[in-house]
Amino acid sequence: MNIKNFSKKFIPVFMLSLLCFPSFYAQQNVTDQTSENSNISKPWTRWWWMGNAVDQKNIKRNLIALDSAGIGGVEITPIYGVKGEEKNFLDHLSPQWLQMLEYTIKVADSLEMGVDMVLGTGWPYGGPQVEQEFAATKLVVRKYSLKKNARFNRKIAIDTSVEKQPAKLLYVLAYGKDGYYQDLTSSLNKGDQLNWKPKKQDFELYAVFEGKTGQMVKRAAPGGQGFTLDHFSKEAFQDYIEPYNEAIHKLDNKPRAVFNDSYEVYGTDFTAHFFAEFQKRRGYDLKPFLPSLLSKDENDKSSRIRSDYRQTISELLLHNFTIEWTSWAHSRNTKTRLQAHGSPGNLIDLYAAADIPECETFGSMPFDIPGLRREQENIRAGDADPVMLKFSSSAAHISGKPLISSESFTWLRDHFKTALSQTKPEAEELLLNGINHMFFHGTTYSPERAKWPGWKFYASVNFSPENTIWEDAPAMFSYLTNCQTLLQDGLPDNDALLYWPIFDVWDDSLDGALFFQFKIHSLNEWLHDRDFYNTATKLMDTGYSLDFISDDFVQKASFENGKIKLPGGTYKSLIIPEADKMPLATFKKLIQLKNEGANIIFKGLPGSVPGYFQYKERNEELQSLISENPEITKIDKDVVVALKNAHIQPEELVTTGLKFIRRDKNGQKIYFIVNHTAETFDGYLPLNAKAEKVAIIDPANGEKGLAEIKIQDIGLKVKMRIEPGESNFLITDPLAELTQWTYYDEAAKEIKIEGSWKIEFLKGGPELPEPSEIQELKSWTELGAAAEAFSGTAAYTISFEKPEINAEAWLLSLGEVRESAKVWLNDEYLGTAWFNPFQLKIKELKKGKNTLRIEVTNLAANRIRNLEQKGEEWKIFYEINMVNKDYEKFDATKWEPTPSGLLGPITLTPLNQQN
Repeated sequence: MNIKNFSKKFIPVFMLSLLCFPSFYAQQNVTDQTSENSNISKPWTRWWWMGNAVDQKNIKRNLIALDSAGIGGVEITPIYGVKGEEKNFLDHLSPQWLQMLEYTIKVADSLEMGVDMVLGTGWPYGGPQVEQEFAATKLVVRKYSLKKNARFNRKIAIDTSVEKQPAKLLYVLAYGKDGYYQDLTSSLNKGDQLNWKPKKQDFELYAVFEGKTGQMVKRAAPGGQGFTLDHFSKEAFQDYIEPYNEAIHKLDNKPRAVFNDSYEVYGTDFTAHFFAEFQKRRGYDLKPFLPSLLSKDENDKSSRIRSDYRQTISELLLHNFTIEWTSWAHSRNTKTRLQAHGSPGNLIDLYAAADIPECETFGSMPFDIPGLRREQENIRAGDADPVMLKFSSSAAHISGKPLISSESFTWLRDHFKTALSQTKPEAEELLLNGINHMFFHGTTYSPERAKWPGWKFYASVNFSPENTIWEDAPAMFSYLTNCQTLLQDGLPDNDALLYWPIFDVWDDSLDGALFFQFKIHSLNEWLHDRDFYNTATKLMDTGYSLDFISDDFVQKASFENGKIKLPGGTYKSLIIPEADKMPLATFKKLIQLKNEGANIIFKGLPGSVPGYFQYKERNEELQSLISENPEITKIDKDVVVALKNAHIQPEELVTTGLKFIRRDKNGQKIYFIVNHTAETFDGYLPLNAKAEKVAIIDPANGEKGLAEIKIQDIGLKVKMRIEPGESNFLITDPLAELTQWTYYDEAAKEIKIEGSWKIEFLKGGPELPEPSEIQELKSWTELGAAAEAFSGTAAYTISFEKPEINAEAWLLSLGEVRESAKVWLNDEYLGTAWFNPFQLKIKELKKGKNTLRIEVTNLAANRIRNLEQKGEEWKIFYEINMVNKDYEKFDATKWEPTPSGLLGPITLTPLNQQN
């Protein structure tokens, strides 16, 4: 038996965690419910291979560093290279590149890490194997005005002054003002010459071409340059995947999953055989109605035809690419991870077609946590809307996919200006909305030969050993691991389903855009200010937990044992927001479910079916169903009242301002409770659950114990204290034998620790400043030029007398910390303070003199500023090179020095246990 297998079989889980993490960050065994902490509980990271200039020695070195810090896996994304490294570039899918991939998976496996990969380089999917025929395609229409009895005799061709890519002529169509239509394609002579004379009226001639966008792969790596793929064509995908069939087949060890980034295929609104696909799916020929489709006029006919077009594009993306892609991956013994947002398709169905749906956040969100800095000059406005995040988690929940991932922290702050404390609430917002498998954006492979700050991707935040935040990042990784361990346990426990009326979006003019993408950066266009969004927000604010459902998944629903059953779980209710357009099949299924006893709440009734084909007949059937079922289709404008009348109660804890997500494991409830408010909650928190006992678990330090509870007729109340910025798990009827949770009261006012502080600079650069001694805490940037330029870690040491106060414990508050700190008291390690509030509990002080040592690590910003002020060039990357948060030229010489070190005040608050 080898050591790896021996350890798995015989070493207890808690001891394994000590082996996997440095001693400072040993992950606590937060739950008795999970037998083993697998790598999927840990956060993963996107791993950029710059120029594919990788080698075995540095692959191993990089992976060991990530593993030692607590990273569970990597996603390999090859991108553009580093100047001066050209001789080390490896072409994508070359034998040498495949050898590096094989070695990476082998080393990762030995570390019990996982590896995902992109089927390509950069993004979106594309590359040298994409021939013009299968490249991203667009509809090109050239119009000609023809007068009655005036002969038209000329060659039909694209306007090369407008269209730079080649285009294939498909049809020549003539439209009269009286609605007359004629297909003239068969009248074309050799060379696409048309000789035709309209006799009865004036005509508009539409020459319809299959054009090409010409888009190339963004941020491509060597060997990966080429056209972007036509994502609507099954033939194009099958052709694209050919090189990977051979490559994946050759690997002895397969990647865990293949990844597809957010849909950034621009201007592609067409595909070969689109008109045939449209007729097969929508029931009528689109060609006679092309003027209505392309019209900017807002009329019912055009809206219906546009809706049919958008639905067809969505179905082609789903069936010809996404489902094919997942099927291909399964045939190669791997999984799929998908970012569906940005695509023109139904997000719920697309996310659900992958094994691991993935959302994305971009920029910085505001939180009310005191002391959490959000300097305007360092941030981009964020878009982590809870409703948007729920599209990916809802798709996973209703389809039965256990993992929901996220591209996390993209442009959270400018380069080198993100503190660990600023990542915590952003990560929690993801966890609270169903994400349980977090990916950082990201980490750049950097070899030992690279000078500081190493190789860097153009977008922040960078999680790498070269960045100063890496010093205490394992504490943050441990926290996320503890959270994800519990949030991957059991099943989602959401009260209700909320129907997404996507046809209302597809029916809109959308400012005249034919092709429409559901982007996270344009929520005001398709999500905000709609009744779906307002209803979702109101229900969540009231304390109801929700998942969203699409028309396709309504068809998969059944009513069993008093609940609505889907492939992924059961729900107590299905809510229909105000929706103008709804497919007849969807409405029929809702009536069926309600007749069977399901709780279906109509906030409004559809006014019409979507689409153009036989819509009048279908509308009559819809209206007949409504009139024939007056009781079943009665309207409940106040959905909260309707839910309560159905004995579906909300979680009243939201009235405190706290946030939550809830899971269920065989009747046992798992609550994640987060305080993003400005106030401490100290009291009894109501839970909509039944239990004889409740465990409190602090995922930041692993502390756990049985809470004091009050059992009520409906639910129970749990005594807890949770400060702004803190979080706890509550687990009903825990399996493990636990001692009581210790509650403390303040025994007296806080006492400020004052005196002489010794400062010793331990590690970092560009050079270690001389030791200092100060009487008042202040930024170390004020200690001289060397300290102003310094980024790294410094030790603050002070001795103080134990206060003459009887106390059973003490709360140590570090005040303002720039940016994180490891703390020792009398040479005993207390923990790492990396988030607001920067506090640690002390169980005992010695009589007489006590020595406090605080090792503080700042951001890398000051060292970068100094580097650029000296004119030393480190931005040595191809293509986009480096930009700031606003995608402008990166220039750190303009920065002011970033405050650093221990700013305090440092206080001790005496605590006594409550009876």
